[in-house]
Amino acid sequence: MDQFNLGRTVPMTPHLSANLRSLVGSSKDVQGASLIDDDADYLQHVLDIPISWDSYSRIRPVVRRIGVTGNYKQVLDTFPTPANETPPGFRIDFNLEAEGILRVDLVRDISYDKNSQKRATNFLFSADSANPYEVAAIKSQLANLTCNPGIIYDLFINNPKANVGNKYKDRDEVMLALGEILGPGCDISVEVNNPFDDVEKILDEAEHFREMLSPYRVVIKIPHTGPVNAENVDQLLQGDKLFSGRFDQGSTEDMLRGHNLAMILREKGFKINFTLMFEAQQTAMALQAKPYFINSFVRHRLAQSQEMKRLLDFFDLTEDVSYIEKLRSFMIAKDYLSPADKDMNLIEVMKMARRILQQRGVHGEGHIDGLDGVRHNLRMLRQVNLPETRLIICSMEGDYNYPDIDRLLADPEFADMMGRVVVTAEPEYLARFTSANQVVSYQRRFMNAANGAK
Repeated sequence: MDQFNLGRTVPMTPHLSANLRSLVGSSKDVQGASLIDDDADYLQHVLDIPISWDSYSRIRPVVRRIGVTGNYKQVLDTFPTPANETPPGFRIDFNLEAEGILRVDLVRDISYDKNSQKRATNFLFSADSANPYEVAAIKSQLANLTCNPGIIYDLFINNPKANVGNKYKDRDEVMLALGEILGPGCDISVEVNNPFDDVEKILDEAEHFREMLSPYRVVIKIPHTGPVNAENVDQLLQGDKLFSGRFDQGSTEDMLRGHNLAMILREKGFKINFTLMFEAQQTAMALQAKPYFINSFVRHRLAQSQEMKRLLDFFDLTEDVSYIEKLRSFMIAKDYLSPADKDMNLIEVMKMARRILQQRGVHGEGHIDGLDGVRHNLRMLRQVNLPETRLIICSMEGDYNYPDIDRLLADPEFADMMGRVVVTAEPEYLARFTSANQVVSYQRRFMNAANGAK
């Protein structure tokens, strides 16, 4: 008969868990730890959150008292949180001190939702927006928001269609509103207005945002500067707005200003989003600044690769030099060449364009996804000593960019790196990919059925 009584002959393997409250002695007769009196109210947020049986078994014999760190108190004082919960954007850690004191800490980590629970996916989503109205609709999907002067001023404050009724007058009003909408679980990357300004003014600007958004959420965006400096930046603002030199021909001081500025801010305790990263060769030196975020800009780089390839392909088919003349003009307009190169030898133009395409892996026929830089950066991050640095994949549009990125996110080669990836785009663009044609088809069927049931 035993063969028909498997519930009693096959042992169960239940999942065991515990919590911090189970470490606490309930009376003099029950051995256990006690709560540090001054920390008792703060501990109520974590006492009932489950911990693994392994963790419980390891700490129970040595813990005599339980308290919290000063940072834990500061987090909860900064972000008022419901009882029995911890805020999103933080993971719970434990520090074991002398005399058996176990202190609970809250460590900033946007991979975590409230109560130190991991988010649904290892990779995270971000939005490129300073529009509080559209951010409100996507806030629950986000672990980061990124904005720059173009996004803040051109796309929102000075755009009557977006800034309805001119409600928001300046950057501070916008950033305060965004911080309130997004809450504690979302980092906010805000770019300095003028990276060529006096360093002390930039530090004051960064400190202003740290006070506004808290040290936990604020990330300061520092751009690569290339050959641009305070003396020649007006070239980008006047006349034809073309730069007089090539992008790779500048003084060492100018070319590394962004790097050194990022390092200065990091030494002051700021998290850095090192932005304007387009080419793979930018990454290794950018990482020396130990940034919180690095970037792979996708859209314009891919479009420019496709146009250069198109012109070269037409020349190869026809040997019509007008295509190389068009290529030269295109490369001047897109800052590969300077206006002084308007008469550059066409053979040299071709060599430069072919070299760029070769470096980007653009060759042959078939679909070009433009994600070679993303793949390089993920492989690079795998090799470095910066476990908290993440890659933001940014600047995308059209029918292919996001689907191509979506496929990369499922690539087995990068499975171990998905916890280091943040995908950011305008909310409207991301929202587009939440639907499909058959969503409409099935809604037609369902709503007609429901209508007929009335």
